[in-house]
Amino acid sequence: MKSENATKGVARAPHRSLFYAMGYTDEELSRPLVGVCCAKNEIIPGHFELDRIADAVKAGIRMAGGTPIEFPAIGVCDGIAMGHEGMKYSLVTRELIADSVECVVKAHQFDALVLIPNCDKVVPGMLMAAARLDLPTVFCSGGPMMPGRLPGHDSHNPYSGKNLSLSDMFEAVGALAAGKINECQLKEMENAACPGCGSCSGMFTANSMNCLTEVLGLGLPGNGTIPAVQGRRIALAKHAGMQVMEMYEKKITARRMMTAESFANALAADMALGCSSNTMLHVPAIAHEAGISIDLHDVNKISEHTPNLCHLAPAGHTFMNELDEAGGVQAVLAELAKKDLIKTDLITVTGKTIAENIKGVKNRDPEILRPIENPYSETGGIAVLFGNLAPDGTVVKRSACAPELMKHTGPARVFDDEAEAMEAVQKQRINPGDVVVIRYEGPRGGPGMREMLAVTAALAGQGLDKQVALITDGRFSGATRGASLGHCSPEAAVGGPIALVKEGDKITIDINAYKITLEVSDEELAKRRAEWKAPPPKVKEGYLSRYAKLVSSADKGAVLQ
Repeated sequence: MKSENATKGVARAPHRSLFYAMGYTDEELSRPLVGVCCAKNEIIPGHFELDRIADAVKAGIRMAGGTPIEFPAIGVCDGIAMGHEGMKYSLVTRELIADSVECVVKAHQFDALVLIPNCDKVVPGMLMAAARLDLPTVFCSGGPMMPGRLPGHDSHNPYSGKNLSLSDMFEAVGALAAGKINECQLKEMENAACPGCGSCSGMFTANSMNCLTEVLGLGLPGNGTIPAVQGRRIALAKHAGMQVMEMYEKKITARRMMTAESFANALAADMALGCSSNTMLHVPAIAHEAGISIDLHDVNKISEHTPNLCHLAPAGHTFMNELDEAGGVQAVLAELAKKDLIKTDLITVTGKTIAENIKGVKNRDPEILRPIENPYSETGGIAVLFGNLAPDGTVVKRSACAPELMKHTGPARVFDDEAEAMEAVQKQRINPGDVVVIRYEGPRGGPGMREMLAVTAALAGQGLDKQVALITDGRFSGATRGASLGHCSPEAAVGGPIALVKEGDKITIDINAYKITLEVSDEELAKRRAEWKAPPPKVKEGYLSRYAKLVSSADKGAVLQ
C-alpha cells in the first residue's frame, strides 16, 4: 500500500500522531486509505448537496474494507459567472483543480481515489488528475437537475406551459429586449427555471462531461444521467465507494481505462449524444494527461460516420431525466454497438467490459434516444471547420445549428470583446445574415477564454438564432444553440487570422463540408498582417496573468505548457 509510506514503521510515529489527533484508529490506518475528493460548495447548484454524495461514498468504502479520507476541490458556477469578469475565471480553474488533486493525493500517499464532481470545469479537471495519478479510481458525480416548468397557459408568453432550463433564462433576456415578453413574465420564469440542485438539466457542458466519464469507463452506469434528487443517486454513490475497493484489490488503475480506444469511444458517444462543443477543449486536455494525442481532424472522421441520436436541450426541448428514463448512456452505447461504432471489449470500473455492461440494455424511449437505424442525422453532433480564418480549426455544435445556417455567407460584424458584442445585440444593431466576430477572448487574449452564452442566448431570444452566425476565439456554453463557432485557432492575441478581419468582410461557413473562409485575398491578408500589432495584455497581475503566459491554443485543449 502506498499509504504505508505515511503510516507504517517506527519512523512514521510522528505521522501517526497527527492521524490520532483527528480520531483515526490503528484499525483504520491498517486499511487502504482512499482519498475522497468532494467539490461541495455553496455557490454552484450542482455542488450544493455533494456532501450527501460524499457521505454515501464513504459508507461504501467502509463497507468494502477501506478507510475514506475526504478533501475538497474548488469550482466556479458558469451560469453565475456568465457575462462579466467572472467568466474569465471559469476555464482556468480546470488546471487549478487538476493540480490541487494531484498535490493532495501525492502528498498523503493515498492508495485509491473516488472523485466527486458535477459541474463544468470540475469534471475535466478531476479527469486530468486521475490520468496523472493512475490510481484505482471511480468517479461519482452529483447528477443532473430536473427541468423547471412554467405553469399555466399564458398565450402572450412563448415559454408558458413548457419545461425550462437555464438556457431558456438567458434567451428570455433577449426576448425581453425584443419586446416578446415583459418583466413580470421574466420574473415568473426565473422563479421556475431551476427547481432544485443538480447540474443544469440539458446536455450542456457539465452533463456532457459526466456522460463521457461513464463512456471512458471511470463512472458506474447511471453516473451521467441519474437525477440528483433521486435515491438511486445515493445508492450509486455507495456502490462507487464499494467499487473503488474492488478496483484496488484487482489493481485496475485509471489508465487501464484511459486508452486511445476509450477516448475514441468517448468521441463517438459525444457525437451520438450531441454534447457541448466544450468537450473539444476538455477531451484533448484529458487525453494529453494520459499520454494520448487527439487531432481535431480525427474528430471530423469520427463525426462523419457516427449518427446523432439525441436532441436534448439546447438542440431540442428534452432533458437529462428523459435520457435517463430512456436507458441513459449505456443505452446510447448499446445503439452504437449495433453498428460496431465503439470498441466493447474495454474494461470499466464495474470490473466488466463495456460489452458485459450493455448486455440486455434496452432503449426504452426511441423518441428521446433515436435508434441507430433512425437517427436525427447520419453525422455527429460536433464539427470542426478549417480554412484561412481558422487554420487550426473552429468548433461548432452541429446538432444545435439551424438548417438555414449550415451553409452561409454574410458580412462580418467585428467586436474586440464580448461586452461590445452584447451591447450591440441588446440595442438590436445585429441584422439578419450578419456573421458576428468576437475576438481577443481566447485562452491567452481573454485571458481565460470566456463563454458567450449571454450573446448567443440574447440573439436566440430575439429570433435571430436561425439568421445570424457567430465566430469567436473564445468559447460557447454547452447551452448555446445556433451557428456558434468557437475556439477559433490560432487566436487573435497571437496574430491568428481572426485578428485580421475587418467590418464588412464576407465570411463563408460550410459546416457539413468542415470549411470556413474569410473572403479576402491572400495579398490583402498579408498586408493586414504586416500592419497588425499585438495588443497589451488585459490582465497584468494575479493568476490570470500567469495563466496567459503558459496556456496553449484551444486546438491543443488550452493546457498549460
